[in-house]
Amino acid sequence: MSELTHLDAQGAAHMVDVGAKADTARQAVASGRITMTSEAATAIRDGAAKKGDVLAVARVAGIMAAKRTSDLIPLCHPLPLTRVAVDLLPDETGITVTATCATTGKTGVEMEAMTAVSVTLLTIYDMAKAIDRGMEIGPIRLIEKSGGKSGDWRA
Repeated sequence: MSELTHLDAQGAAHMVDVGAKADTARQAVASGRITMTSEAATAIRDGAAKKGDVLAVARVAGIMAAKRTSDLIPLCHPLPLTRVAVDLLPDETGITVTATCATTGKTGVEMEAMTAVSVTLLTIYDMAKAIDRGMEIGPIRLIEKSGGKSGDWRA
């Protein structure tokens, strides 16, 4: 098992020093899903939710969340993101969200992609809860990442 990088020799949490690492192009893709009643899915897809355009608001929320990841996850480095894309695919029983984040830097963007997906899904729930309080979120997962010393990875 590899060492946990966010713990020092005494076991205390610390932010990893990435100063000596080379800048490389990095990208991560994450996805997640929210399931709901067909009534809620139809209302969202048709733009008939009382709070407005659920998909547009959720997409913007996901993009904003990716940009604020280091404010939410204590040991994440703030990153100069060069791309954040949030794609929403509605169907009869819910919505699948895929987020792609990219940067050129010293550390990866996996957390940014997963944060974008999470907040997008939470925003959908918030905007449609009057229609269906029983919506279910998950699973949320990393699909792939590229760049950096550890190289490429795909689920």
